[in-house]
Amino acid sequence: MDKLTIIIPDRMKGERLDYAISEMLPDYSRSKISKWIRTGLVLNNNQPFKPKDKVESSEVISLRIDSSNSTEWLPEKISLDIVYEDEDIIIINKPFGLVTHPGAGNLTGTLANGLLYYDSKLSQLDRSGIVHRLDKNTSGLMVIAKNPKSQKHLVEQLQTHSVQREYSAIVYGHMISGGSIDEPIGRDRKDRIKQAVINNGKKAITHYRVVNRFANHTHVKAILETGRTHQIRVHLSYIGHPLIGDPLYGGRVRFPKNASQNIKESLKNFDRQALHSKKLTLYHPRSQEYLTWKADLPKDMHNLLQILDNFDSI
Repeated sequence: MDKLTIIIPDRMKGERLDYAISEMLPDYSRSKISKWIRTGLVLNNNQPFKPKDKVESSEVISLRIDSSNSTEWLPEKISLDIVYEDEDIIIINKPFGLVTHPGAGNLTGTLANGLLYYDSKLSQLDRSGIVHRLDKNTSGLMVIAKNPKSQKHLVEQLQTHSVQREYSAIVYGHMISGGSIDEPIGRDRKDRIKQAVINNGKKAITHYRVVNRFANHTHVKAILETGRTHQIRVHLSYIGHPLIGDPLYGGRVRFPKNASQNIKESLKNFDRQALHSKKLTLYHPRSQEYLTWKADLPKDMHNLLQILDNFDSI
């Protein structure tokens, strides 16, 4: 049995227990969670619940989960670029190519496995303290919680949009100006691997600003107001400016008319979406200070911008 502790966010006060837990542990089905509750594996002060019981704000819930029928996240020695750490949080600069947590096809070699090796106490937290994710081929800053109170606080900040996440992106096309994209996102009806702008999707808002214009490409700053799966990739593609190196939402490599060989080679060989989580700002769970961390562009994106500056200038 694995022991897990969660703290009910203020926004879930009065909700059914099974619903609240399913919202906080999205990797598990509602039916599985209800079974845990019925069999006495979900406790408050060592007292069992019923699935329809209502929860209170800041209520501490203990779960004893039978992992014998599931894949256990195992610690692995993986190099971590730790930007900041204290008793409550860890700020990680994730490289591209590293999956955030285990899933189908990626059971090992993930950030979560590395975190469990780095600090075994993170095994007591849901998702090893990971409260948000970056796509495998997106690099940059992430925050990790080190205890239940910090995890609750960070989750609530993400839900109320108090966390500011700023990304650097390099896109196809010459943008005239910045703007905001307020379009709902959900699973693509034709391709279940993809997300798409759809009428009945979840609310999604992305703000973007031009950092530098080239003749056929643009370096932009994107700020998330919400945090949907693939949000920046979907939204920028939706307005006709997909990310360089993103075949899922951008299709085949686009060569500008009369492009130099340098440009063609650089675009062809850029093998991940040109997206980097550059700046992260949040309220510290303990001190309540509003803190900011920054991560420089990785070498591949820096080099691509240099090529565009030299061979795709206006």
